[in-house]
Amino acid sequence: MHDYADAGAQWLHIVDLTGAKDVQKRQLTLIKAMVDTGRMSFQAGGGIRTEDDVKGLLDIGVKRVVIGSLAVKEPELVKSWIVKYGPEAIVLALDVNINSAGKKCIATHGWQEDSGVEIEGLLEEMLSVGAKHVLCTDISRDGTLQGANAELYAEMKAAFPSVVWQASGGIGSLDDIERLKPTHVDGVILGRALLEGKFTLAEALAVWQ
Repeated sequence: MHDYADAGAQWLHIVDLTGAKDVQKRQLTLIKAMVDTGRMSFQAGGGIRTEDDVKGLLDIGVKRVVIGSLAVKEPELVKSWIVKYGPEAIVLALDVNINSAGKKCIATHGWQEDSGVEIEGLLEEMLSVGAKHVLCTDISRDGTLQGANAELYAEMKAAFPSVVWQASGGIGSLDDIERLKPTHVDGVILGRALLEGKFTLAEALAVWQ
């Protein structure tokens, strides 16, 4: 974590996989220890199902809570949290399958189910209460290191310019980051490529800026 902060990172994206599987084992102590360093701002998620989950993360200093499947399954509930905690506190993590007809349907339950809900309709609903942050993943690209779906992000940013878009999935090279710049996407999630040493964070930040 300190290496990323030293390289210039201002945000760290955390997925609590343990907590996602068992809410009794949420890594709040570990996440709080990271937040308490004051080195970066944090956004965190992983199996967020209740308001207690949201409040638990915000109470330890996490700036943004990432909410995935629940936005599709219980949109009214998630909308109420956006209203209560403010649009800066909630990130909608929308994972999409793009079918042969070009429809962008959101997948849920760890990508095992296609909800049949198209991203545009859900976004319109969430924007009605001021939603702002969206982390969008093209499932077909995630973990492949084959490059992000630049066309998807260009289309989404053009259609929903008020949304702060985070691109996720497929980043495997500095060129992949460069190709996202013309889309006007607001941020890029880096994971596997950094862990595997495809490039350094300092190099990535230099390209992005």
